[in-house]
Amino acid sequence: MEEYLGPVRAVCAGLPEAYEEPAWHGVRWRIRRKTFAHLLPIDAGRPPAYARAAGTDGPAVVLTFSSSGPELAALHHVGPPFFAAPWGSAIVAMVLAPDVDHAELAELLTESFCVHAPRTLAERVRAGSQ
Repeated sequence: MEEYLGPVRAVCAGLPEAYEEPAWHGVRWRIRRKTFAHLLPIDAGRPPAYARAAGTDGPAVVLTFSSSGPELAALHHVGPPFFAAPWGSAIVAMVLAPDVDHAELAELLTESFCVHAPRTLAERVRAGSQ
């Protein structure tokens, strides 16, 4: 999980008012009280809901994030490495691989932040004036 923590942390740390904290399993990033990203390992079939949804007993690392509109529908149906998270209709999960596209990762995390952030913060991020 460490190889993915750095890139995810770097993107999330650059978003206004975002903060990192330990999650029930893994690490999550929040804006105010809303989680916009969650990074967690799957190992030996645990956590079971994620292992089932991802179709792997691990070892694997999963990133969950939020999306909306047509992008949400596309990500839910595009197939690996994306899948619908075990709960929450607006949550998408992605099994990370060593060749993950860091630009795409940054875009997905930024959009997830904007889904949950107050309007003024989301507009600031979308305008590129952090």
